Amino acid sequence: MIVNPMHRQVLLLATAQALFQTASVMVMTVGALAGGQIASRPELATMPIAAMFLGTAAATFPASMWMTKVGRRTGFVLGASLGLLGGLVAAFGIWIGSLLVLSVGTCLVGAYQAFAQFYRFAAGEVASESFRPRAISLVLSGGVVAALAGPMIGRFGGPLFTPEYTGSFILLAVVSLVGALLLLNLRIPEAKSVSTSLGSGRSWRVIVSQPVYLVALFGAVTGYGIMILAMTATPLAMSHHHHELSTTATVIQLHVLGMFLPSFFTGSLIARFGVLRIMLAGIVLFLGHIGMALSGTGFVSFASALVLLGIGWNFLYIGGTTLLTTAYAAAEKGRAQATNDMTIFAVGLACSFSASALLNRFGWEAMHLALIPWLGLAALALVWLGLHERRNAKRVAAE
Repeated sequence: MIVNPMHRQVLLLATAQALFQTASVMVMTVGALAGGQIASRPELATMPIAAMFLGTAAATFPASMWMTKVGRRTGFVLGASLGLLGGLVAAFGIWIGSLLVLSVGTCLVGAYQAFAQFYRFAAGEVASESFRPRAISLVLSGGVVAALAGPMIGRFGGPLFTPEYTGSFILLAVVSLVGALLLLNLRIPEAKSVSTSLGSGRSWRVIVSQPVYLVALFGAVTGYGIMILAMTATPLAMSHHHHELSTTATVIQLHVLGMFLPSFFTGSLIARFGVLRIMLAGIVLFLGHIGMALSGTGFVSFASALVLLGIGWNFLYIGGTTLLTTAYAAAEKGRAQATNDMTIFAVGLACSFSASALLNRFGWEAMHLALIPWLGLAALALVWLGLHERRNAKRVAAE
């Protein structure tokens, strides 16, 4: 039994993360398959997945602003309720054969994701300063459950009802309902003696212009954008090279495990080696992903590339989140966190939309080679911030 209230709240958020991520991975697993069976043109098959990212990008900033007024618990419960509604709407869309209604449903699931992205920030708010990196990391480790449960629920629900995949989205609604009920038990203490009104704290311009904020954002955007681009393109690339659907599903499952299994120790690595070093390690892992993507088109090449991609994302995303929490005060968290996540998911939306076109135009290998300059800029930004902070520390010591 967990007695420490801080640990209990972090565990609750990790469980909520597992449920939300299960819903998200399920959409990634069967969304295109469900869309493909009712789309008028093959290129529209991925519309439900793109709609999910659109919902996340559109809802992130309003979700964060609203939670500064009503609190985390109310916002998180509403988000999970949107997931419940989204699952039912998507199932109805499949039943009536409407790609548009299906996409509206997945867009609502995306709104659920927008609220759920703040679980990791909530973990930082309930945790002590020394435990904060581990708390953020442990919450994201809930995705390990999703790596197994998401594809399993998608496949299990597929044949339950006619048309196919109607049951998958009904089960998504059930998972979201469980998440909403769980989050009713969340208790996040309000910051004392600090106003959290929208007008308090520094201006948005001052917050986002800080070097530490910009580098944290660029690092997280790099990790998420490249991950979404490669993850979305992989099933198509494997299909082009005549891999079975079951083989592709295994590669995606390994990728998602790579994304979340390291969360059990990423926080400890950050505490020991520093956040900038861990983010740089994430970039090195991304370069390893590119190397494996260029090594061939067999199962081992795809699987190794996607595992490295997942671990690299983990280091950059958790590192960027940890670094971001040092850039704002409690009264500024709504604006700071919303701008961060809205930017991340806007880039994710662009990458998910463009993945198929880039793959078809340039091919799997050339698409990955084009990512090297992006990674180089991210590495330079991290090195520059490290030198900048070192100079500031010497200046303060001299004074």
